[in-house]
This record gives sequence, C-alpha cells and structure tokens, in this order.
Amino acid sequence: MNKKLLTTALLAATAGTAHAQSSVTLYGIIDAGISYVNHAKSGTGSGKLFKYDDGVAQGSRWGLRGTEDLGGGLKAIFVLENGFNSGNGTLGQGGAIFGRQAYVGLSQDGAGTLTLGRQYSFSSDILGTNYSTGGNTVAGNYAYHVNDVDQLTSSRINNAVKFQSANYSGLTFGALYGFSNTTAFAGAPSTSPNASSRAYSFGVNYANGPLGIGAAYTDIRYPGQASPSFSTTLANVSTGSIRDLRTYGIGGRYVFGPATAWLLWTRTQFAPITGTQTFYNAYEAGVKYALTPALSAAAGYTYTNATQGGNGGHWNQGDLALDYALSNRTDVYGLVVYQKASGNGVQAQIGSSTSFFGPSGNGTNNQIAARIGIRHKF
Repeated sequence: MNKKLLTTALLAATAGTAHAQSSVTLYGIIDAGISYVNHAKSGTGSGKLFKYDDGVAQGSRWGLRGTEDLGGGLKAIFVLENGFNSGNGTLGQGGAIFGRQAYVGLSQDGAGTLTLGRQYSFSSDILGTNYSTGGNTVAGNYAYHVNDVDQLTSSRINNAVKFQSANYSGLTFGALYGFSNTTAFAGAPSTSPNASSRAYSFGVNYANGPLGIGAAYTDIRYPGQASPSFSTTLANVSTGSIRDLRTYGIGGRYVFGPATAWLLWTRTQFAPITGTQTFYNAYEAGVKYALTPALSAAAGYTYTNATQGGNGGHWNQGDLALDYALSNRTDVYGLVVYQKASGNGVQAQIGSSTSFFGPSGNGTNNQIAARIGIRHKF
C-alpha cells in the first residue's frame, strides 16, 4: 500500500513539473581588440592613439534569460543583462549591475509579450538592430552615429512598460512607456533642466523572405536627468540644456543570395529649455557579402548633418570590415573607418560614445580608425 502511495505521489509531482516547465540560460559576449586613431583630443591639441578597446563589434556582456511555461501558451519570462569592460573589469552603463537590461513579464502565443523594467526603445530594437551598418557588421559601435543621439544602440529606458506583438506573417509592432518615478518641482517643465525624465517609444517592422522594412519613434523628456543620462553632445555643435529629445526613422533591408543591403534614415530633434532647436539627420547605406561560409566583407557610408538656425555641422563617414568565423561562437575581424567633419569649429568623432575616441581635437576635422579584434559568444 505504501509503495502505491509513493508511486502515485511521484507521478503527480512529475506531471506538475511537465506542466510548468522552466529554464534559465546563461549567455554572453566578450569583444576585445587593439585600435588606432590618427587624431584623438589631448589637452588643447590632438595626437595619435593606440589603445585596447572593448565592446566595438558588440558590447561585452553576460546575462540570465529565463522562461516558465504557465500553460495554454502563456509563459513567464525575464532577462537580467550586465554590461562590462573586458579591459579593466568595470561595470558599464553608469555602474549599474544589470545596466543593459532588467525586466520581467508575460508572453502569450499569438498575442505578444508585456514586460516591465529597464528595456530597449524601438529605435534600438528595430532600426539599430536591423537596418544600420553598426547592427549588421562588426564595425559595430564605430559605425553607429555620433554619440548615438538617434538612439540606435544604447537607448535603454528605465521604469518601462513595453508591449511587443506576436509575429503576424512577418508584421510586428509595439509600444513602450518609461515612468519618471519623480515629481517635477514648480516651474520645471519650462524653466529648468532638473525636471523628471520620462520616455515613450513606438515601432513597427515587417520582415518576410528577403525583404525587411521598419520604422520607429522615440521621445525622451529631459534626457539629462535619466540615470545614466542620454547623450545630447554633437562633437562641438552646441545643443544646450535639452527639454525633449525626439528621434524617428525608417529603414529597409534586402537579402539576395550571399549579399545583404540596407538603407536607413533618422531625424533627431533637440528641443532646448530656451534657445534655438537643433536638428540632426543621418542618411546611411551599406552592404555585406559572404565571400565564403566563414569569411564576410562589409562596407557602409553615412552622411549626417546638424542644423541650428544658420549654423551646424556635417559628417561624412565610410566603414570597411572583414569578419572571419573560427566557429559558430568565435570570430576574428578587422576594420577601417574614416570620418571627415565640416562646419564652424565642428570636429570629427568616430563611435557611438566619447569613451571610444572622443572628438578629433582642436585644429583637426578628420579621424581614421583601424582595429583588429576577437569576439566570443557563450
């Protein structure tokens, strides 16, 4: 009798486990290499720089991703993702433990996912990932636009509620709202940069067969008050204290045989608390070609301009990259980037962040960067 009861109990426990299957996956990327730039700002001048650079092809990270099957196509999901510098072991994203992503939510088959936490805007999810040279090649963060002001790669929104639809024959769409979690003091909405920061973002994407096309819009209120703050610096183009950072864009991609080509346009508006608005446009095209199953080559070109009344600046940038896969998880690569800036006092600045090189320095208007690197995924 006792054996029968024990067997029944074990079967019941097994059935419950099968119904509520769960999994947690550890994953990550380490990207490291040596870079050179001809003009890097040094004091009041400029000089050559050789440096160990981290997170160029993709930002170095490790994370935990989990799911629990709740039955009926419903799942609980979570992601905790940490960013770090492989050169010195320090935390990225302002020192946050899970500064890249941290969210939990529910996913329903045929409907979509609803998640809460620190999450990417749709400008990053759709435009940056699918339709940019940075997202499609190992040129990565050197190929994204000046200081990522158009939110293509590092647009992470705090305190966000995000809905992402299921895939309907290639069509997906979504919306995000990030709460400020603070109360603006009297007069702040029109007179002070110290008001609360909130954000919202929308996106739609269609990807079916060789064709993909997507669009996104992101609005960040008081971007300097987010933690970490959003960059509004444009390599010596003055933008002042910003009340609203608004960016939108559209991109397309087509795959034909071993080749992939893409086009992207973004427009960013800096609305200051007082003064003249600044507008920033980026026009980008690129192609990637698989020479062999292991070796691929890529090229990209971006023209950007910033206008502020009758002033502003222009940047022309070309990217070339070679990537060789040693395995499914490890590759080595080389790249060369050239950027030339023009405009009154405007300097060149390769990269999505000043942490890579910064402006080219006084008296210079160009940068040439070269790099060899290795990337390992786990």
